[in-house]
Amino acid sequence: MKSLMLSSVVASLLLFSGCSQKTPVVDQKAQTAEKSQEVKPVASETVSGEDSSVKAVSHEVTIAGLESEMSSIYFDFDKYNIKSSMASKVSADATLVNNGAKNYNVKLEGNCDEWGSDEYNFALGLERANAVKNSLVAEGVDASRISMVSYGKSNPVCSDQTQECWSKNRRVDLALLP
Repeated sequence: MKSLMLSSVVASLLLFSGCSQKTPVVDQKAQTAEKSQEVKPVASETVSGEDSSVKAVSHEVTIAGLESEMSSIYFDFDKYNIKSSMASKVSADATLVNNGAKNYNVKLEGNCDEWGSDEYNFALGLERANAVKNSLVAEGVDASRISMVSYGKSNPVCSDQTQECWSKNRRVDLALLP
């Protein structure tokens, strides 16, 4: 009973002490001073071709252009060793990374087909990315410029239920990072 009485007293105090009915006082002197100040012209700036937004756009175009020249590295079913048919592509990618993309870092994205558990495919995708990393390092790419990620089976490029489609999903893609 005491708690009910105490609660109603607190509630009524909050209700009656809430908002005041006073009208706000406006400082007339400050308003008059604001109106009397002269409007100063805004300084204008000429934007040149070296603007940072222009650089950002050309930067993205450069990355996209370089990435389009890079080859994905494909793997056999349940394997992470680089096939002899892919060695020349890894070598070409290393040359591009060392020359044209020398100002960028490289992200290796390991991918798998839909067979196997999620855990297994994430591990296999990472092993594939690591195999490509080791090959790039052997070709002279600085290991500190390379990062790896595994998408497992979550990033397919083909979703047909055929051997040809599944083989397209067993790959490592190269991406450039600023």
